[in-house]
Amino acid sequence: MTGSRNSLRAQSGIPAEKLARVLAEAALEKRATDILVMDMRGVTTVTDFFVVMTVSADTHSRAVEGAVSERARDDFDSRPWHVEGSDGARTWVLMDYVDVVVHIFQPDAREFYSLERLWGDAPVEQITDEDPVAAEDTPAP
Repeated sequence: MTGSRNSLRAQSGIPAEKLARVLAEAALEKRATDILVMDMRGVTTVTDFFVVMTVSADTHSRAVEGAVSERARDDFDSRPWHVEGSDGARTWVLMDYVDVVVHIFQPDAREFYSLERLWGDAPVEQITDEDPVAAEDTPAP
């Protein structure tokens, strides 16, 4: 993809929050764990959202990256502006969609880089496969 980040941001027309949630759901469908959507709008101008997740191994990382990429392409006709870490050990794959940056970590790398701690001022939403309506209807023990 050509162009600067700012020109791509202005041209995308995709609501960043919606893109972040859809990409998080794609990762969840491939069994990524500990998925967080971090709202970066109040803490940096580089991007609007981080989607951070954990995968178990190289093959799991590949599957999640493929699912995220496919969902972005199919639902939004969007491709990453830049991808890092998809060759080699795959301990941290970064997919840059300009307004949304997806971080796919293996456990040791996630603990080491600790983006949640580094960007601790950002509001965070945890994405789970639990149906929120069903959870509300379940009586407390």
